[in-house]
Amino acid sequence: MTKVIVFGTFDILHPGHLDFFKQAKKFAQKLIVVVARDVNVKKIKHKKPLNNEKDRLKLVSELNVVDNSVLGNLNNPYKIIQKVKPDVICLGYDQKIFTDNLSNNFPKIKIVRLKAYKRNINKSSKFKNLICWI
Repeated sequence: MTKVIVFGTFDILHPGHLDFFKQAKKFAQKLIVVVARDVNVKKIKHKKPLNNEKDRLKLVSELNVVDNSVLGNLNNPYKIIQKVKPDVICLGYDQKIFTDNLSNNFPKIKIVRLKAYKRNINKSSKFKNLICWI
């Protein structure tokens, strides 16, 4: 069975995330979604997510397109790749964190950069800005 893995915060699920999952699923029979840990989101984005990691994991796990969802590793983002042993890693069009050395660290895993879905419309940051004004 071919496995694909994707990574993200998925703080506010929106149509762009759903499209991301659907695009990734086309590369394999099993889609595994890695949800970023709260402490790592704070380190990378310099702010805490609106929803905690358990809530974000629960929401992602309830999507029909997702076969399995797990929390990322607290210290090493590559540990989950070693554990899951995916055939494909799908990256979002704008994902830059921890992606530079994927090919070097995992030469047998196919790396695919997915296309944007309405790039300027469906970004979590835009939804968060709207929520702040409500």
